[in-house]
Amino acid sequence: MDLHSMYLINVKALLEREGLTETRERVDCPAKVLELRDGEVTEYAILSHRWGEQEVKYDEIVELAKMNKEKRDEIRQRDGYQKILDSCEQAEKDGAELSEAINSMYRWYENAQVCYAYLHDVLDLSFPVAGNNERYATSWPEWFSRGCTLQEMIAPSNVQFFNKTWQHIGDKRTLARTSENITEVPEDILTDGLHGDRLCVAQIMSWAANRTTTRVEDRAYSLMGLLGVNMPMLYGEGKKAFRRLQLEIIRTSNDQSIFAWGWNEQVRTGNILADEPSVFRCCSN
Repeated sequence: MDLHSMYLINVKALLEREGLTETRERVDCPAKVLELRDGEVTEYAILSHRWGEQEVKYDEIVELAKMNKEKRDEIRQRDGYQKILDSCEQAEKDGAELSEAINSMYRWYENAQVCYAYLHDVLDLSFPVAGNNERYATSWPEWFSRGCTLQEMIAPSNVQFFNKTWQHIGDKRTLARTSENITEVPEDILTDGLHGDRLCVAQIMSWAANRTTTRVEDRAYSLMGLLGVNMPMLYGEGKKAFRRLQLEIIRTSNDQSIFAWGWNEQVRTGNILADEPSVFRCCSN
């Protein structure tokens, strides 16, 4: 798959197949549910969410109609499948296509017509308006604590937030002030993105300081788009990924704020490069 292409869910085909599945023992749906399309010329919606225990794999989506009824029903009852189905129904209402791309590139989110941010742990129709002294405590939606969702919040021009039952609770513009309180990303960046003059590297790094990722390497990989750099993704390299990221920034930029990490903390290291984004937390201003 080249850099401009990605697999997109054909919303019409998936919803048609789902309707047939409800009424028939055997399902014959000729249209492809997943299609390889050019993201530069295709209008699509994109889903931003937290990975759970009951997600659906690529081949399960593709082969669902060919499975026996027992296996098919098991997949359709998973929370992950319902999440895909609900987001497709929302995309159909909005007249767009959906890309279920968990590790998509920054550009995919930036080019999306709309990004649906699914907050699985929000039950009400509004954000919490205050948290305790620990940022990303249990009172804040978990979506705001993860590394990958930082770019998914900033890159798209249109981010619509939905709660656990897919009720709409606002968009990133109307909720920008609350989101800034949660994330420390400036309100104007949340509303207008990173267009125009770039902020300094250290400030962008600070936004990821308190975020977590399942894999150590993703602390670096989730920042590449925000920092405007590209480098190979080598899972297994651990903290070396974040050092490679800094070296790539140094190679392509003269922004010396990259060396400002840890200036207000007790950090001991024998390297001029930082080990992880957390040591940039004092650089938000």
